[in-house]
Amino acid sequence: MQNSLVERQVSADAFLVSKTDTKGKITYCNIPFTQIVGAKGNELIGKPHNIVRHPDMPRIVFKILWEHVKNKKEVFAYVKNKSFDGSFYWVFANVTASLDQNGNIIGYYSVRRKPNPKALEIIIPLYKQLLEIEKSGGIEASSKLLESILKEKNKSYDELMNDLQRL
Repeated sequence: MQNSLVERQVSADAFLVSKTDTKGKITYCNIPFTQIVGAKGNELIGKPHNIVRHPDMPRIVFKILWEHVKNKKEVFAYVKNKSFDGSFYWVFANVTASLDQNGNIIGYYSVRRKPNPKALEIIIPLYKQLLEIEKSGGIEASSKLLESILKEKNKSYDELMNDLQRL
């Protein structure tokens, strides 16, 4: 059954938690995450995290995310994900690298929560614009567009994401 137009809402008090190995394969996920995805039991364990990636997400967002976490910097991002039944949900994600006692990356940790609806009023059209330009000019074109938007607002990517969540 496809519900691609059905939006699920993340509960205001929920935290969707997952951990992956260094290749992005899920090693842990909590019950709120499995519930919104529509997974049963340990069905997500061992699967690539991008199993929930929605096709409406511009690739530039994930490029920024990976650049941050591979350099041991946390990142915040608005992400549209898909559930197994085809429905979708938006989250405000915080992603960090998990380090061993020697400072080596051993995986990644993500905590996602309900996004500010006012932020989505800005993010949704921005992502549509980035996705459109990616279709014609690739990730380089969307990167340039995003850079110009950030320069115009005189903000870094991180500042913009966090400012939007506080609207």
